[in-house]
Amino acid sequence: MAESITLKDAITNVQLLDDLSIIDNQPVLEAFSLNLSCRINFDTNFEDRSAYFTGCSKYIEEATRHSEFGDIINEGFRHAANLYTWRCCSRAVPMAKSNDQPNRIEINEKVAQVLHPEVEKLYQFMFFTNNAISQFCEEIKRLCHPEKRKDFISESYLLIMGRFLNMFAVLDELKNMKASIKNDFSTYRRAAQFLQTMSDIHQMQNLSLFLATQNKIKETLRSELQKIDGYEELLADIINICSQFYENQMYFNPEDRYMFVKVIAFSLYLLDVNANNLVKLDQRKRIFIPKLDKIFKSIEVVPLFGDMQIQPFSFIRRSPQYDPSKWPLSNIESETCHVNIVERIQVIKELHDEFVTHLARIKNEVSVYDKEGPRTDAENQEITELTINGIRLLCSWTSTIVETISWKLLHPTNSRDNPECPDTAEEYERATRYNYSNEEKAAMIELISMIKNVQLLMGKMEQEFNMAIRRYIYAELQDFVQLTLRDLLNKAVKGKKDFLIGIITSIIETCVDNCSGQFNSRSSDLNSMKSKHKKSSETSSMSDLRSARRSVAPSSTQLYMARTMLESLITEKSSNAKKTYRRDLDEKYLSKMISFLQKSYYWPMLLQLPFTLEKCCDLSQLWFREFYLEMTMGKRIQFPIEMSIPWILTDYILTSQDPALTECVLYQLDLYNDAANYSIKYFQKRFLYDEVEAEVNLCFDQFIYKLSDSVFTYYKQLASCMLLDKGFKSDCAKLGITIRTPPAVRYLTLLKQRHLQLLGRSIDLNRLISQRINVALQRSLDFAITKFESEGLYWITTLNQLIAVNRLAYRLLSRHLDSLADFEDLLIEANHQVYSPNGRITLHTFMEIISDIVPNFCYNNTTKRFIRGKIQFRKPHFREKTPHATYQYEFGSKSLNAAFSNICAMYNGFIGQPHLKILSQTIGYQGIAAILEELINTLKTLINVQLKEHVRVLFNLIPKVCKLPRYDYGTEAVLQYYTHHVKDVIQYPQLKKEFLQILREIGNIIIFCTQLENGLAQEEMLDLLNASSFTNVIPKPPAKNLEEQEYKMKRLEVKYSRIQVTSVVQQIGTETQTQIAKESELLTKERLCCGLNVMEMVLSKIKEILMADTIWNGSFPTNGIMWIDECVEFHRIWSAVQLALCIHQMNKDTNEQTSIDESFGDAIHWAACSIIYLLGQQKRFEVLDFSYHLVRVYRANPHSTKSQTGSTKDLKTIGFPMVEIIEKIRRIHAFNNQIFTFISNQMSQADDTDFEVKLNIREFAPPVHPRTSQRRFLPPEL
Repeated sequence: MAESITLKDAITNVQLLDDLSIIDNQPVLEAFSLNLSCRINFDTNFEDRSAYFTGCSKYIEEATRHSEFGDIINEGFRHAANLYTWRCCSRAVPMAKSNDQPNRIEINEKVAQVLHPEVEKLYQFMFFTNNAISQFCEEIKRLCHPEKRKDFISESYLLIMGRFLNMFAVLDELKNMKASIKNDFSTYRRAAQFLQTMSDIHQMQNLSLFLATQNKIKETLRSELQKIDGYEELLADIINICSQFYENQMYFNPEDRYMFVKVIAFSLYLLDVNANNLVKLDQRKRIFIPKLDKIFKSIEVVPLFGDMQIQPFSFIRRSPQYDPSKWPLSNIESETCHVNIVERIQVIKELHDEFVTHLARIKNEVSVYDKEGPRTDAENQEITELTINGIRLLCSWTSTIVETISWKLLHPTNSRDNPECPDTAEEYERATRYNYSNEEKAAMIELISMIKNVQLLMGKMEQEFNMAIRRYIYAELQDFVQLTLRDLLNKAVKGKKDFLIGIITSIIETCVDNCSGQFNSRSSDLNSMKSKHKKSSETSSMSDLRSARRSVAPSSTQLYMARTMLESLITEKSSNAKKTYRRDLDEKYLSKMISFLQKSYYWPMLLQLPFTLEKCCDLSQLWFREFYLEMTMGKRIQFPIEMSIPWILTDYILTSQDPALTECVLYQLDLYNDAANYSIKYFQKRFLYDEVEAEVNLCFDQFIYKLSDSVFTYYKQLASCMLLDKGFKSDCAKLGITIRTPPAVRYLTLLKQRHLQLLGRSIDLNRLISQRINVALQRSLDFAITKFESEGLYWITTLNQLIAVNRLAYRLLSRHLDSLADFEDLLIEANHQVYSPNGRITLHTFMEIISDIVPNFCYNNTTKRFIRGKIQFRKPHFREKTPHATYQYEFGSKSLNAAFSNICAMYNGFIGQPHLKILSQTIGYQGIAAILEELINTLKTLINVQLKEHVRVLFNLIPKVCKLPRYDYGTEAVLQYYTHHVKDVIQYPQLKKEFLQILREIGNIIIFCTQLENGLAQEEMLDLLNASSFTNVIPKPPAKNLEEQEYKMKRLEVKYSRIQVTSVVQQIGTETQTQIAKESELLTKERLCCGLNVMEMVLSKIKEILMADTIWNGSFPTNGIMWIDECVEFHRIWSAVQLALCIHQMNKDTNEQTSIDESFGDAIHWAACSIIYLLGQQKRFEVLDFSYHLVRVYRANPHSTKSQTGSTKDLKTIGFPMVEIIEKIRRIHAFNNQIFTFISNQMSQADDTDFEVKLNIREFAPPVHPRTSQRRFLPPEL
């Protein structure tokens, strides 16, 4: 049975998790994520007002009305959200086309059923507006009563009345804008009239009139206010308080900022009923029109609701008594936005850096003081002021963004202002997609990033800030109440100012923290209390306040009561000067009270720091587009992402590749978080959230695709630049050719993101990019191999460069991407070698060798290269068309592609050692073995089928017996003798077309195997050299003597003993690991090339093929020894062909444009000499060859000097100078000797030819002269 755990132990175990260190080096590049947490809400909405019975009753009543008005405003916001998010339902429901339609009743019933809930919302909206206007006007009427005007009206109450006016303005504009509301109601009314189900026709008519009348709410409110005497004074107070708060920046979120401006404009609209109202108020200095004109000019466009925007001055323009001369600034509309975000961004950057630096210092101090003890009052005050400063900055920056967006939405561009904007662009597209310059986009991106970054930094320190703020507010409030107000109370008691005593006492008893019971504001003996304080510091309230600070903040009702009562003492705004008490206050107390009111104004927002941060950093307006969707009249259900501002900014970062903006990309995606949060939390509309989520799904896929593409391209370019030769780049720079090096882009921080928060999802960005990079790498490798398959074998150098670039790019990426597949696995998959032993590279290489290199290339023994012959004897195999791909799948950019193409172009047009060295690296042992096997099969076919057929014919063309002429005949005679014997060979029509072509193919295969072995040997030697230090194969160091060398060797052995794999594994590994290490070391030391020889194997296979048929050596010689003059062996055939080729090349009367060497190269000699050597006919060939004999005759009886330069006799006799053919034969002789020597060295280990010849030697007695044939010799033993 499991051990039971108590609740206490469980809680302790959970708390221990806080001490668990989680290593996460992820850079912070995303905005602040809202977590599930429990927060204290100090805003009670005046529900606890009855608890403060000690306060003034009229202010408690005012708090009650304040609470009611707050509820009405919140309900008004819900109606505004319904109106703004209203989607037309009548377009989706079917309509009866005629009264004769059979199912018209059923259709109308369904229409009424569907639209009835929506129409009920409209009824509720109409009732709400009528009720709200009635209550507002009643309150205005109460406040405008002559007796009430003598009383004080608090700032908070004036502000709540201003919010009331703002609500009316917003609701009326939304009602005017939404034509779909009227369409849906009309559809419902027609269906209800048809069904005759209308219960209250009068209410429906009222609703119809309410919806159809433009500006119905404003006009009703204006007409009702005109019935109230003195409403102008109250509206003037509201205008003044709003203008004061706007100018002094006494707001904590952009909504309040815009609310002040809208309330000023709407109040002026309500006041301007006749020509005298504004003029009288201005003359009486109740309002100041020039100051208001400046306000309207400073902010020409403000957001109304969502993506709806309005010009505040338009309210004044619509007033009946509008006089443009009174508004010289606002009357002229600017052509540019009043916020120049491009110029302002530099100042904002400086403010951001300064604030972040200060915040970092505070954070470091907080981390220290949390361990050492509580902070002092000065430190708490510094944190509070820093918080206020940060919120002000965030509010200012957010306002800059919102005002820019609003102005752009209200002023769409056109094709004249922006040439990139097509004439067919939609209205919303002209307002978003084509309405921003690149500089404006960059400035907006940076500003959004700074807003989200500061919000994140402050959000992470929310707990520390809240504690410091509560302690600071507690200290300020208690110091003010128990020190400042206590002294003022004592003075008021002395002066017998009863009303002042009552107000101060109410403030103290409302706010004082008298938990010790030592403070009593109602004590009748204050002097005794003072003496009591002097006697003992332990009982002093001041001492207690200075020593102990609590983190207990006042509720919103306490603050409201204290501020309102305090404001009533120092106000100068009362119309009745006799009722002000400011004159009864000393200057020192007055200044402290004013300072306290200024400080305490920010406390409600500070006590709701998370909510305040959320409101002042909310940029959801950048996504909402309900107004423009309404303007499409149903043509658009939703706009594409190309018109969405969040995606426009994100896409600009990805396409511009500005290093300064790269790290800002995730902040732009947080705009979707703002929109989704606002849709659910405030609008409470699920369909809006679904649309945000759908766009996020689409945009995030595009984001990952483009980001992965940019990352891959960047690292591909970086790898290409690293591999590009520095000398080549310097030479290009001297020639004025610029090879673009990728700028330093900060992708590293993006690649480290492992838990990006987006719409509540935790996304591993590193993993998603890794998946895309895997696909890109595989596609890049696939393109390289496909391109290789469409080119000749010479393109293997470019293939090697492409693979090297991809491998280096992979190595650079693998440092940061943890989910990348192994590069070799990607290469194997791209090479189609997963289920096949031979990949695409091997197969294409073999096809190129067999169908192009072997039949069509000529080998030059001097340069050691295969070059394409001038005559093409066989058509190459079909190659696929060269694929087209973007630069990123090659070397990364156009300039880098050109650079590597020029470098690789040096290896085009020939096949040589560089190509075969790369080939041995690429295809490996398995590929080499497969190619060699197929080449040997090809050789077998060439020798047994094609070559054998021509050899039979040539045996019939040459004489059966061809003796070596005597030296006495002379060179010319010998040449004429041989010419006569090989004339049929010269005239053989298939000699060059087929016979020499077959020899070339055989020779090319042999040479190719030789070059391939050399390339493989170089690679293996390099591998063995690199592995020598790890396998205890240490080269001997130079030394003067043997003893010194042995000493140095011992030191080197000790030095490298720690890195010798086998010895280390033996010490710390298991037996299995030790055995594997020994086998690996053995395999490394004795590589395949050391134990076997490729050419030896190839030549042995050729020899087996030749020895299987007697046509090459002829039958058994008649003399029992060897064939001498008879032409029955292959070397005699080649002697005739070789001489025929020499004679043919010397003849000047041939019409051939290419020589034999140009047509076939040196491969025919390689083939012939290899066959002769492998048949064991080398010695006989060197002795009995026709050409060699001609040279020996020439050496024995050389021509005269005249003959050597080309005598007339030579020309008449043989048609060409004798010296030329002799020199030609000499070169051929030397070349044949090189071939024989090479083959002899290759075959020395497999077959000792000299030993075989020795076994075939038979000894015979010397010939006897006829004269001595009759003599008899004694036996030897005698």
